[in-house]
Amino acid sequence: MSQTRYVSRLTRQTQALILAGGRGTRLKMLTDWRAKPAVPFGGQFRIIDFALSNCLHSDIRRIAVLTQYKSHSLIRHLMMGWNRLNTEYGDMLDIIPAQQWLEDENWYLGTADAVYQSLDILEAYHQKYTLILAGDHIYKMDYGLMLAAHARTGAQVTVACHRVPLAEASEFGVMEIDDHCRVIGFQEKPARPKPMPNDPDHALASMGLYVFDSDYLHETLERDAAQADSSHDFGKDILPHAVREGDRVRALPLDEATPGQPYWRDVGTLDAFYRANIEMLDDNPVMDVHDPAWPIYTKLVQSPPAKFTDHGPQGGCQLVDCIVSNGCVVSDSKLVQSLLFGDCRVAGGCQLERVVALPGCEIGEGCRITGTLLDNGCIVPANTVIGEDPAADARRFHITAQGVVVVNRDMLGQERRYQPVEASHLPINSD
Repeated sequence: MSQTRYVSRLTRQTQALILAGGRGTRLKMLTDWRAKPAVPFGGQFRIIDFALSNCLHSDIRRIAVLTQYKSHSLIRHLMMGWNRLNTEYGDMLDIIPAQQWLEDENWYLGTADAVYQSLDILEAYHQKYTLILAGDHIYKMDYGLMLAAHARTGAQVTVACHRVPLAEASEFGVMEIDDHCRVIGFQEKPARPKPMPNDPDHALASMGLYVFDSDYLHETLERDAAQADSSHDFGKDILPHAVREGDRVRALPLDEATPGQPYWRDVGTLDAFYRANIEMLDDNPVMDVHDPAWPIYTKLVQSPPAKFTDHGPQGGCQLVDCIVSNGCVVSDSKLVQSLLFGDCRVAGGCQLERVVALPGCEIGEGCRITGTLLDNGCIVPANTVIGEDPAADARRFHITAQGVVVVNRDMLGQERRYQPVEASHLPINSD
């Protein structure tokens, strides 16, 4: 009980800052119309919903979101879906666009510069701790436990970390720690990552999630802003400098601050995004969005329940390990390990296997689609076959390194434009 009160005091002294301004170029066509944190995930969520939900469950109620690239759909999602905070009790969700100060007309130069440009706004909240989060990861985490560890060790900055396969570690900041979890080495996306001392097949990766003493953060960002040769990035500049200078940098493994089995996915590539969605279809998924003890909140669109139709002896629907969201209509088809976001329609005689269809997709009669990611609003013509002939697919669509076929409206010859208005009966979530 005393630990719970201790953690609660810490979280109430904390300002959460979600970095949501990046385009996410590795997601290619999925971010042509929206920032990566606004990309749909898991049937009805947006990627940013996971960090925001973690904040609420951790009793962190002062949240700022930094936006920049194609932010309209993200801002609309936040305004319409995240108005649950009670401002009368000091709660708030602040949306902070890139400032472009008068003396400097640059957009954000890096993650650290994004925070530096917003320091005047953030410091008006007078919080002792600053929790910096990436808005583009899928995970559950109790930030209160991380804050408790930060305060207990007397750290100036605490970095959340997770063990990843060595072959994938070059995509992350790779950390070295001593027996007391003090960070003694940090390299951002090294070409040859160092393995963990007792585990040559894995490396210790930064999750891009930090707790700073707010005064220390201010001093560090002021120093970095004055360095002309800095890229003004937390992973490339701030943390390596802190480690070299002997500042108190501590690591916190994910499993020490996770409700249940540790799970964390950086869905920054098409393959990672597709795989994380497919993982939701497991019989007992680690990322369990049905967990009543830790629900994931989002903006719920008003739409009718999913509908499945049977048109006679040769008809009927068969679904195996699937998620089908509200507003979907499936007719006389077989779906295996597939995930349909809201307002998708599947006509009769289709066979879908390992298909992830983002909101508003329409699949015509007699289609056979395998191992495919359909972007918002795709209208697939009748009798289309995707995922069976790699050479034919490569002529029309995008093929990822792991063989996932990615299809958008451009590739299908459809007009592709931003659609800002949402309605439950249209393929409207095209942003």
